[in-house]
Amino acid sequence: MGRTYIVEETVGQYLSNINLQGKAFVSGLLIGQCSSQKDYVILATRTPPKEEQSENLKHPKAKLDNLDEEWATEHAYQVSRMLPGGLLVLGVFIITTLELANDFQNALRRLMYAVEKSINRKRLWNFTEEEVSERVTLHICASTKKIFCRTYDMHDPKGSARPADWKYQSGLLSSWLSLECTVHINIHIPLSATSVSYTLEKNTKNGLTRWAKEIENGVYLINGQVKDEDCDLLEGQKKSSRGNTQATSHSFDVRVLTQLLLNSDHRSTATVQICSGSVNLKGTVKCRAYIHSSKPKVKDAVQAVKRDILNTVADRCEILFEDLLLNEIPEKKVMMSLDLRFTFRYVHN
Repeated sequence: MGRTYIVEETVGQYLSNINLQGKAFVSGLLIGQCSSQKDYVILATRTPPKEEQSENLKHPKAKLDNLDEEWATEHAYQVSRMLPGGLLVLGVFIITTLELANDFQNALRRLMYAVEKSINRKRLWNFTEEEVSERVTLHICASTKKIFCRTYDMHDPKGSARPADWKYQSGLLSSWLSLECTVHINIHIPLSATSVSYTLEKNTKNGLTRWAKEIENGVYLINGQVKDEDCDLLEGQKKSSRGNTQATSHSFDVRVLTQLLLNSDHRSTATVQICSGSVNLKGTVKCRAYIHSSKPKVKDAVQAVKRDILNTVADRCEILFEDLLLNEIPEKKVMMSLDLRFTFRYVHN
């Protein structure tokens, strides 16, 4: 039996309103959240056309050969950088003319694997073995309005497609839970003289990877309490007359405690190294994550917050490097502010 996708009704309305406008097809992304039993799709967004594609609308190719994977995957990567914790790109959709109804499968398959590879390439965290590895592809025929929903296992590039259920539901987001967290960042990354051949971005990424372990191993307080990770997040909340748990508040406050001292049984040795410079990341990060309200676990909430912290810091650093590269800043000492969330300082000896 395939997976079930519970879809916000407004997503269906959005897809129905997409007009091909003379094109052979339109593609885009499906955004939502995975769970062990079923997945939730809360948003769809079409891939914007390139300028040269817009100019050639009157002469569309007869096949999907002109599906620009590079452009589509870059769009997916940029969208993934804007998503809060708990949400991710679940899959891709394509709307085609009747003539292309049978030609889409291979193109859609290639696109899904390319998108997944693109959005995962610079993350500071990895998916766990227990997490759902299937991603969805949705094909809609613009003429007949027929929907074909299939999934692919991202761990098995040669695997075959599996049919999946696509079910619309109104008011899907009305009961979702939000988690808010403020993290103070003070990361010092020494740049070893032996790594001078590395780019500043690569050196910083190595330093952030070490910091990410502290975030992963931190203790997370939810509304001031430490809860067992396998407990129901809504445990202790009041129940309605129907027996369903009702959250007294849809928002939870999360605090992160990172380890300051090593355990007594953990031996450590000091290391002395010659450095050619350093990178300092200082500031405050405001994070927010969302999870569905269908029996959510504490570990799901904590995981969503962790990943938003890591994604926020990594993405803002990447934006900085893009800006430095674009403006070709030659100074050895640079201080920049990022989105009022960080201050970046780079000192080169």
